[in-house]
Amino acid sequence: MKALIIGASRGLGLGLTRQLLAGGWEVVATKRAEAPELAELQQKNPGLAVETVDIDHPAEVKALATRLGGKKFDLLFLNAGVSTDPAKPLAAVADAEITRLLFTNAINPVRAAEALAPLVQPSGTIGFMTSILGSIARCEGGFELYRVSKTALNMAVRCFATHPENKTRTILLLHPGWVRTDMGGPQAPLDVETSTKGLAATITRHHGKGGVAYLDYQGDVLPW
Repeated sequence: MKALIIGASRGLGLGLTRQLLAGGWEVVATKRAEAPELAELQQKNPGLAVETVDIDHPAEVKALATRLGGKKFDLLFLNAGVSTDPAKPLAAVADAEITRLLFTNAINPVRAAEALAPLVQPSGTIGFMTSILGSIARCEGGFELYRVSKTALNMAVRCFATHPENKTRTILLLHPGWVRTDMGGPQAPLDVETSTKGLAATITRHHGKGGVAYLDYQGDVLPW
């Protein structure tokens, strides 16, 4: 099995790369800049190749698609996300910050998926890292802009899943849980290994099933 992981320099993307390699996958993992932990992992794993791309720059995504044009992947997984002050209501957030979050969290992951989808097997899986905070049914306040961006991602992916070329593919929106990463903070209850083991197992379990699903790292269905 072969995977292309977008955004694997650290945290959840790096952890998912580790889990897939441990499961026998061949992985192409991407970074935006220098990534010492990913470089160290590559030295220990001949099945890992590393590419550089920033999905906020469409020309870089197009160039990556060209470089990888001779390959076919069973899994494309897009891990991209930034946050902002959770206490700020939308009215208090600057326009530039709104634009940054919406493009990085919602628009550009789907644009990148569209550009890279030809590299994915017709029966393959395309996954996106989302959040339970994107669930309209489960909104409890706080993190307003982040919630909006993840809800937008969920809708954009639902639309992406309707494209004819995705009819035979499995499209997954996955919530990793509240994890101790740079974004999740030290108070989060989950470590990266626990979350990414669950994510890898959920991806494997759903591979080949088809359709679109919104799930947490344990494979439980989340309400839209």
